[in-house]
Amino acid sequence: MSVIATQGNGCDRNYFLFGWTPQAQIWNRHLAIIGFLAYLLWDLAGYSVLRDVLHLIGY
Repeated sequence: MSVIATQGNGCDRNYFLFGWTPQAQIWNRHLAIIGFLAYLLWDLAGYSVLRDVLHLIGY
């Protein structure tokens, strides 16, 4: 027997639902974390988008 984490509406919290739902907010949070970590790794590798933009505008 598997346990499904459910919200008050009885839906699986991990199931992707489009729109303003708690499930969409959970997916959005996870994808934002992945994007932020990807940018940090990219920056640590020496490819800094922020530094390039600042250099381009004269800072």
